Amino acid sequence: MARPTISQKEATCDTRILVVDDEDTLCDTLRFNLELEGYCVDTAYSAEEALAMDLSSYSLILLDVMMGEISGFQMARIIKKNPALADIPVIFCTAKDTEDDMVDGLNLGADDYIAKPYSIRNIIARVKSVLRRSQPRHAHPTSSDRIVFEGLTVDKSLKRCMVDDTEVKLPRKEFEMLCLMLENPGKIFSREDFLKRIWPEEIIVVDRVVDVNITRLRSKLGRYGKMIVTRSGYGYGWQT
Repeated sequence: MARPTISQKEATCDTRILVVDDEDTLCDTLRFNLELEGYCVDTAYSAEEALAMDLSSYSLILLDVMMGEISGFQMARIIKKNPALADIPVIFCTAKDTEDDMVDGLNLGADDYIAKPYSIRNIIARVKSVLRRSQPRHAHPTSSDRIVFEGLTVDKSLKRCMVDDTEVKLPRKEFEMLCLMLENPGKIFSREDFLKRIWPEEIIVVDRVVDVNITRLRSKLGRYGKMIVTRSGYGYGWQT
């Protein structure tokens, strides 16, 4: 039976995944279960077949390592060296399960490495996690009360900050500073700007309090803390 191609699938699908593995049954099983999650999925039974496809149309590639003349590692090198494809996330799914194999795969630029045998539930969870991290790097409001930047979500109505599904407790001033920067990505706010907007009711507040709160925010936001940039002599802002 012929496998469906991109043109045969719904053109409106937002997330396309390519599964590359020389085991037919495994390819079909992954495709079936990923499609149940709402993804559009294509399969290729070798790296050669995959490289002949329009890889730029995919949001993620699930890639075996041990295949034919071109291995999964070799295919990953080809993808990562191509500027038009380098940003496509790659997850290795392979029986090569030593620590050295995993390190080699991650050093090639893979976003995750899953050793066989694995559960479909684990694959789906890893796929969702990588896709969430690989979303366009800019903050955007999803409603009047929620702001999302990759795995960082700020809910203004609930006064809650979530970092990769874990709630981070922020005092009021830190929370308001974060909201202000997320709502204005790319804009640099001076210390005076912060004081006027975040501490308007205070009679006397020194500039240093802004620096202290920024430092605390960076440490609490984990990997997202680096998105708060400093422009010497000007102030702070959220990097776009």
